[in-house]
Amino acid sequence: MEENKEKACLVCQQNENQVPLVELSYKNQKYHICPQHIPVLIHNPGQLEGLLPGAGDLQAG
Repeated sequence: MEENKEKACLVCQQNENQVPLVELSYKNQKYHICPQHIPVLIHNPGQLEGLLPGAGDLQAG
């Protein structure tokens, strides 16, 4: 299990010194996302394809 070392939003790449970040675990890895992009994760997870492995298989909530 390999973790991303730098804490940055997986969408906009802003780090924890620039914006608050929320940590999420998915497929045995830790990722971070900023509050601005949480709606993408919830409502349009397919948009994260290429940023979050398997995001295209996630269903919108």
